[in-house]
Amino acid sequence: MPVNTYFDPETSSFTHLVWDDSSRLAAIIDPVLNFNYRAARTSSQSADLIIDELKQLGLELKYILETHAHADHLSAALHIKKHCGGQTAVSANMPQVQRAFENVFNLDDMATDGSQFDLLLREGERLNLGELEIEILETPGHTPACLSYKIGTAIFIGDTFFAPTYGTARADFPGGDAPALYNSLQRLLSFDDATRLYLCHDYPKPGEAPQAVSTVAEQRNNIHLQGTGADDFIQLRRQRDAQLDMPALILPAIQVNICAGELPRAEDNGTAYLKIPLNQIGK
Repeated sequence: MPVNTYFDPETSSFTHLVWDDSSRLAAIIDPVLNFNYRAARTSSQSADLIIDELKQLGLELKYILETHAHADHLSAALHIKKHCGGQTAVSANMPQVQRAFENVFNLDDMATDGSQFDLLLREGERLNLGELEIEILETPGHTPACLSYKIGTAIFIGDTFFAPTYGTARADFPGGDAPALYNSLQRLLSFDDATRLYLCHDYPKPGEAPQAVSTVAEQRNNIHLQGTGADDFIQLRRQRDAQLDMPALILPAIQVNICAGELPRAEDNGTAYLKIPLNQIGK
């Protein structure tokens, strides 16, 4: 199964392009829309790089898969769909996330049934990608609507594990749950040691290359799982989360990502606006 991975250094995010060689059908996982927060300007160079590669490889895009509603980058799902087609897909639990943020942003006109996405996926469902099969694994904890996608001997795990030396995802966003995250991590560790786990983020030290993939065997040594079990992990996770700042892009990102990458509609002056709610999240 071919996999091309793209790293966005501004948000430390990975996007993965997967395809079936025989049918030339492809899926993109967690695409990034570039966003300059200081100037409030979007751009699409990261997504356009993948679109260009799709064309060069002669691939037909079938799915745009989101592992969750990201808080650290804006999704380029709609931009890619407009240029390449394909169906957007996310967890069937996305309405929980939408309802959690509906009041934060006062989004009275937003549907909270997940209907912005083409496919709402549940545990155990399978999608066909030519001769490949995509199995849906629910891996909540970071958010209640986190999915992992198992394709062959690889799993695209979103924000669950990071690199083994960096740790695991936080669990303090609305609907986050440290015990659920622990169970999701253990589930991923139940797969064969050689199973490849494709990450959503990495935060390399200066001079180091970002690590896009690990294995189940490597993640058994994850620095956040060196205690004696669930209680130690939950205590560690809660202590660490209490010291973390909110992600820099959480406010713009969530507004866009719970709507499948759709930017706010332009107002009567032709300009679209993102909201910055005061004193609603974080400390």
